[in-house]
This record gives sequence, C-alpha cells and structure tokens, in this order.
Amino acid sequence: MERYPETVIAEAMGATFFSLDEKHWPNFATIVTTDEHDEGAPSDLARPGAFRLNIGVGRATFERLVGSMEAPDYAAYDRLLPHPVYAKQLWISILNPSDGTFRDVVLPLVAEAHDRLAAVRVGHQTKRQSA
Repeated sequence: MERYPETVIAEAMGATFFSLDEKHWPNFATIVTTDEHDEGAPSDLARPGAFRLNIGVGRATFERLVGSMEAPDYAAYDRLLPHPVYAKQLWISILNPSDGTFRDVVLPLVAEAHDRLAAVRVGHQTKRQSA
C-alpha cells in the first residue's frame, strides 16, 4: 500500500487480489495459499507456510523469464515459473520468494504489472474524456 496507495485489496477463496480499483480488473498481482483453484495441486500449497505470488506481466517479460520453460517444477520455492493455470494470459508465479529475490526480482515485476494496468486505465480515461 505504501508503494501503490490506490491499490484495492480483496480477499476471497484463499486468495488475496491486488487491483487498481474496484471497477478496473484484471488484478496486477494475487497471492494464493490454497490449491483449490489449480487442477491437480501443482504448487502443493498444502505445505505449511506455502504461498504463491502471481504477477501479470507483459509478453516480452514473460517470454524472457519463463517462456522457454518446459515441464517447470511448479512446487519449487523461490523460482520464477509460468503460472500453472494462467500462463497463456502472461502470468508468472513464484512460491515463497526469499527476501533477496523479493527485493531484486519480484518488486520490479510487480511494478511492471501495476504500471501496465495503470497505463491502460489512463488510456481508457483519456478516450472517455475525448468522446
């Protein structure tokens, strides 16, 4: 909230959703603590303390970071992975990132995800105002 004070945080169904506001979806990030929405529990979130951070990124970032992964280990901690369900929508995920990975890798990705949606939102507002 300190970095992005306009963020709306919603919690439901074992997940926390981060969006720009209640009317502008999709989310730019989510945190899940349960496998109930993933077919086959690929992340094994039933382990004590396990959580998965999901981030919606641009195509270039997705391709650069995880696009060439074949048969990723979706249960591996502290590794960027394609999202086990939403990879086709350019979502990446990471289970239990370490402090260093969070600071050096995850925070810039969250910034990209936030800024991409904020730019789209501004574009929509500009179109409405000029109409």
